[in-house]
Amino acid sequence: MSESAKPDYAIDRIVHEPARLMVMAHLYVVESADYVFLMQNSGLTWGNLSSHLSKLEDAGYVEILKEFIHKKPHTMVQLTQSGREAFDAYRRQMKSLFEDLPEA
Repeated sequence: MSESAKPDYAIDRIVHEPARLMVMAHLYVVESADYVFLMQNSGLTWGNLSSHLSKLEDAGYVEILKEFIHKKPHTMVQLTQSGREAFDAYRRQMKSLFEDLPEA
């Protein structure tokens, strides 16, 4: 296979990390989610979830919206357009990677 014909497997390491991949997958199928939903569905602790969301926010992949409901803090998270595009690209790369593997 020539150099130009090789598929691009430059994996986005921000998305590829298992905990962040799980969080992004959950956010991909909903408009937004709160911390409690993400904690329950990912199995991550509050601090671990917060750390991973900070990395996703720094990359521009999620938006974190903080508000108060009945005087209690409430935090919502949603994928940005860039986050959706990064997740779609990651899915395509993984699908292509596995389809190109020979059968064992």
